[in-house]
Amino acid sequence: MVIQDKIAIVTGASSGIGYSTARLLTERGAKVVLASRSKEKLEEFSKTLKDSIVIQTDMMNEDEIRNMVNKTVEHFGRIDILVNNAGRGYDTLVENIEANSYIELFKLNLLAPLIAMQEAIPIMRRQSGGVIINISSGTSMMDIPNIGPYSSLKRALNGLSLTAREELEKDNIKVCLIYPYITQTNFGKNVIGKSRDDNWMDDETMMKADTPDYIAEKIVEAIESEEAETFAHDWMQKIK
Repeated sequence: MVIQDKIAIVTGASSGIGYSTARLLTERGAKVVLASRSKEKLEEFSKTLKDSIVIQTDMMNEDEIRNMVNKTVEHFGRIDILVNNAGRGYDTLVENIEANSYIELFKLNLLAPLIAMQEAIPIMRRQSGGVIINISSGTSMMDIPNIGPYSSLKRALNGLSLTAREELEKDNIKVCLIYPYITQTNFGKNVIGKSRDDNWMDDETMMKADTPDYIAEKIVEAIESEEAETFAHDWMQKIK
């Protein structure tokens, strides 16, 4: 897809990967909808992005997700790109997973992108096409102790995304997965549960942490190429 003049929704746009993605999409000529709970941050950010609008959205709330899509169409008349980026971690051993916390994570990391997709798909179908980017994780292909709640839901997102891609091929709607690995954001500070155990990572691994800008570049590449899966590191291809 050519990004110039396209309408893009980016969830979790107030920081990290979402922030960098919204900025890069604007630089490439897209008109961006900034969505997250942090209205004040988004409004300040929007001042720096030409033609962008802010739609405060709690991705844990189904009605607010639908409102996000509806307001986008009311304002711009269409949706060409949906970037499902909002998410959160949950660090604990499998034996210690609390049902309520896992349900909370399920709502944000799996149900929210699903609902956003379901709302955007009919619009994209009427337009004869679109691109949906779902942000997964390299950990969804690994068995790392203490992040099972998070990685398990990202695995489920992978399955939904790739199946939807097959189902929507006839409609020229491309569903694409991005697999970031370790990224320099505040993600680790906002996890549910106890502090993350990073003992499995050596110093060399930590040194290779990607910037949000790098992941944003990968997202833009995926939009342009419409490839099914984009990996942040070449070595992740070997894991798959």
